[in-house]
Amino acid sequence: MAAPAYGAVLLFALALAVGALADTAPREEPTLPSTAAASADAAAAAVAGAAGAGISSNSVLVALLDSHYTELAELVEKAMLLQTLEDAVGRHNVTIFAPRNEALERDLDPEFKRFLLEPRNLKSLQTLLLFHVLPARHPAGSFPSTAGSHPTLSGEDLELAAGTNGSLRVSQSAVTRPDAVLRPDGVIHGIERLLVPRSVQEDFNRRRSLAAISAVLPTGAPEVDPRTHRLKKPAPPVLPGAPPVLPVWDAMAPGPSIAPAPAPGPGNGKSHFDGHSQVKDFIQTLVLYGGYNELADILVNLTSLATEMGRLVSEGYVLTVLAPNDEAMARLTTDQLSEPGSPENILYYHMIPEYQTEESMYNAVRRFGKVRYDTLRLPHKVVAREADGSVKFGQGEGSAYLFDPDIYTDGRISVQGIDAVLLPEDDTKPSPPVSAGPVRKAPAVTGSRKTKLRRGKLLEATCRMAGVFGQRSRLASCQ
Repeated sequence: MAAPAYGAVLLFALALAVGALADTAPREEPTLPSTAAASADAAAAAVAGAAGAGISSNSVLVALLDSHYTELAELVEKAMLLQTLEDAVGRHNVTIFAPRNEALERDLDPEFKRFLLEPRNLKSLQTLLLFHVLPARHPAGSFPSTAGSHPTLSGEDLELAAGTNGSLRVSQSAVTRPDAVLRPDGVIHGIERLLVPRSVQEDFNRRRSLAAISAVLPTGAPEVDPRTHRLKKPAPPVLPGAPPVLPVWDAMAPGPSIAPAPAPGPGNGKSHFDGHSQVKDFIQTLVLYGGYNELADILVNLTSLATEMGRLVSEGYVLTVLAPNDEAMARLTTDQLSEPGSPENILYYHMIPEYQTEESMYNAVRRFGKVRYDTLRLPHKVVAREADGSVKFGQGEGSAYLFDPDIYTDGRISVQGIDAVLLPEDDTKPSPPVSAGPVRKAPAVTGSRKTKLRRGKLLEATCRMAGVFGQRSRLASCQ
């Protein structure tokens, strides 16, 4: 009995030893393969296994952040894409097409760069950056000779192609530095320009076209009423025997006047004018007229002036807008727009709380020579005078001519196009001394001679009649 029991104990001990060796075997360090491809695969597998613990210092992302592509690295950080790229690197190799710094600093349109860096356009910036990353390893030697589409992390495809002379291209950009950075989990190619996906370009174009200000997108060419300079809207069908659709006050032709607009009528059920619709109508007219896109963009996107104008018109006020064209707005310097609230202050100086047309302003300056209009930027006034058969605003080099009259006139809002941006005089600038005219001295009195007073024609006639009746000596003024 003792021998079988001893054998059973010995077999149980051998089984425990074999189990312990089986548990410790996977924890040993694997031997590195001899070939370079096998070592790259092993390194990629090691990075994939360590994705949960973080990216190693030999990762392609670390190389991107430490490389000379600093502008791209800053955009990746601003777009908050580090975690997304870490996850992509942990799953598979990646290929990054990095534009050179000059392409992002000087060659990129400033307006497009401003669009990308706005916080509300974060999704567009992320789509743009992910469009430069392929979820596969594509070194320079693997570029196909014929253009082929490859999916990116943004969901859109990129075309890669290799030329016969050894040149490489990705979409519309040339690869200037192939295999600039090689790492086990990815490769970075330097390209000459930024790659813009179609979706981001459409978002940017939609923002510039001001489609959001229009309640109904136009389906055909707009028609402008030459009488009121407003867009014609299709009239609804009228049943036989029905009263007219347009009320009387809408059929009246607005004329030049400096008086407030007529009292609102009870046609819309609310007993007041819809100022917001009128402001939207005049901004849309500016866009369709052409040459005033910068002013329309500032009114709609950069300031709250459109809302304020709509509120004033709804309350019964009238406005005349002196609208600088795009060339005038382009001449504004950075210093003039750097202070907070500068766009609002500049546009407030171009708004007159009166209803003026080109005819009324020209008649006023012809009659009075110089007219000072109040502006919404109190207490500054804008000076108007007649010049070369037109109306000239401002003084000196900062003056502007009225050259697009009556762009929009609806009885409440009047828009007059000018060719320069008006800026008020600096309050801190000392006013120039008023040049005094020559001092007129009284004639000297010598001896008993008195100064002869100047008499008018009526007094001369009175003196002659008094001389006829012998009463001239009694009037001191006739002596």
